[in-house]
Amino acid sequence: MGRGFFSVNVQTAGNALPVDGAYVRIFTRSGEVLYDTYTDKNGRTGVFTLYAPSAGVLVNREFKGVSYETYDVIISHAGYRTVTVRNAEIVDAERSILPVALHPVGRGQSGMRNGGQNVGQSAARIDAADGADANEDANEEIDIPPFGLLLPTSQLQYTLPNRILKDVYIPEYLTVHLGTPNNNAARNVQVGFEDYIKNVASSEIFPTWPLNAILANIHCQVTFALNRIYTEWYRSRGYNFDITNSTAYDQYYVEGRNIFESISNTVDQVFNVYARRVGFRNPYFTQYCNGTTSVCSGLSQWGTVSLAEQGLEPVEILRYYYDNDLELVSTENIARISESYPGYALRIGSAGAEVALIQNYLRRIRINYPLIPRIDDADGSFGADTDLAVRTFQDTFNLTRDGIVGRATWYKISFVYVGVIKLGEIDSEGERIGIGLNPPTSVLRQGMSGEGVLELQFILDAIEPFYTSVPPVIKDSYFGYEVQNAVTEFQRYFGLTADGVVGPSTWNMLYSVYNGIFNDGVVKIPDNGGGPAAAPAGPPYPGAPLIPGDGGPDVRLMQQYLSAIRIAYNSVLPLVVNGNFDGATEESVRSFQNEFMLPADGAIGPETWGQIVRIYNLIKGLQSETFTYPGEPLRLGSVGPDVKTMQLVFGELRRYYPQIPEVAANGLFDESFRNAVIAFQRYFGLAADGVIGSETWRRAIRERSNAANGTA
Repeated sequence: MGRGFFSVNVQTAGNALPVDGAYVRIFTRSGEVLYDTYTDKNGRTGVFTLYAPSAGVLVNREFKGVSYETYDVIISHAGYRTVTVRNAEIVDAERSILPVALHPVGRGQSGMRNGGQNVGQSAARIDAADGADANEDANEEIDIPPFGLLLPTSQLQYTLPNRILKDVYIPEYLTVHLGTPNNNAARNVQVGFEDYIKNVASSEIFPTWPLNAILANIHCQVTFALNRIYTEWYRSRGYNFDITNSTAYDQYYVEGRNIFESISNTVDQVFNVYARRVGFRNPYFTQYCNGTTSVCSGLSQWGTVSLAEQGLEPVEILRYYYDNDLELVSTENIARISESYPGYALRIGSAGAEVALIQNYLRRIRINYPLIPRIDDADGSFGADTDLAVRTFQDTFNLTRDGIVGRATWYKISFVYVGVIKLGEIDSEGERIGIGLNPPTSVLRQGMSGEGVLELQFILDAIEPFYTSVPPVIKDSYFGYEVQNAVTEFQRYFGLTADGVVGPSTWNMLYSVYNGIFNDGVVKIPDNGGGPAAAPAGPPYPGAPLIPGDGGPDVRLMQQYLSAIRIAYNSVLPLVVNGNFDGATEESVRSFQNEFMLPADGAIGPETWGQIVRIYNLIKGLQSETFTYPGEPLRLGSVGPDVKTMQLVFGELRRYYPQIPEVAANGLFDESFRNAVIAFQRYFGLAADGVIGSETWRRAIRERSNAANGTA
């Protein structure tokens, strides 16, 4: 008996954004629930331990029994289709990762509600009888078939077509036909090249094979795919795809399957390495079969295991099956990536333009993946901040967490950067040219998608900082409930019919407001007489606490602020923006108060109101943290947000001054924090009394700034 490890990564369709708070249930084929959990802000679950047969059988081609275990998974989130994945494969001593893409539901549909409580007793599916919201159209089911190396692949046929592309390149995406070439009923799916290879490798070979056998097979799979693209094998014949998933013609791609971490890491290292004959440019046609149930004139997948156990290198294994003059080469011609790997790893102490490039990429990626920490290192200087950001990125995307930007990490950062900037602006980030001269005439409503919706989201996002009653939206080209709510609030603010539908009158007002703000490059706010934008002091406290049972615009405003704050602080509980101080709002307020060391009474008094406004402004970039001295010393026994602020400052200082003891940022000035303060004071020649007075406060803030800027 063995055990394997399993985790789930959840993103929106197209791997655009991580999905925070997605509900995940893992259960056996008999319906026994093993784990219930939720994803974090980066769309990831924890790692769970599951039973699997012993790994020894995975390197024995004569073994006829079951060599791995399978489990079922349900993934759901409000506003998205619920996904059920059956037969996720778990292998002894290996970590399996299930990437899940959630698609928004249409009108009248919703995903699973209430933490997945609509799962039936067997946990095997969502029954339509559960209610109208469990519309069958809102659910997706994925059934992962057995490993592909058990299937025949010997029918591969090849003759060189007349049309050949000039250069070998790694495409950003390739289109996979989910069936035989002439099966017109089969769907086409667009898959990132790396993700395609990881899927094929996880479908065809076992992750416990010797590394050189795994490498030989991956080189073979990469080369096979590149050959199909290089020769335009299918497109030159009038098909609208690059490759099929039929093993009678191509490689075994299984839509929605889990991948193995060790295989994923290997692909990250060699996804741009392919085989060719010496003196030739084109990728070799690497025909292969499993070598047991199917035999062919090309590579035997099981045979690579024996050769690797004899000590052969990957290129030697390939030469055993193909031509003796075969070589492995890498291409830096990677579509949509303008900067290729510099040829050496970046790490703490590195400096130069390559470091600055990676820092800029990570800063942009952080907008979509907020768990990646902020980089305050000087541009081009690889310091502690950059190291931590790289490590967090590596952990997020299942790379080796070493803080070193080698080939795999460099290209993964580049690929993710290319992916997120396509979401950023209507006409690409960095070259925004505006929204056009005339408003569209189209009518948009909830459930629609496309370029018109993206333009709407772009305008709403641009004006939201100036009209705080308009809640934030995500620019994903889909008109979901959040967009409908933002449109309704915009219409209500400007006296339009508040129906959440964008028709001519709403388009005209959106254009008018946008142009009023950004005309001639000078930011103006129309409702203060067109004058320059003032520093956002925030909405004034209404004069009386907001408590459960209250309603109105002030309650709605605080709900909108808390919803925005929750994007950065997932400890703040979710709520519905409805203008009613209901139970969910009370719990959200309490969680906010707990996070920021306020009395957790669930009411929004003047202190809670001010803190909500301050944190909202910080998140939206409308003001910066000033670290103002609170006016009286902090000492042993003090509690509150000022103590927590200084604990965080000392935590950052400790990265540069390890003689400062580690402290917990809990808002309690205990003995351990007093010892850290004394160590800081002694190091910088201050009176070592363990009290944070004005001088210690200012010195700590100054040294933090110096350390971040590399001038410590």
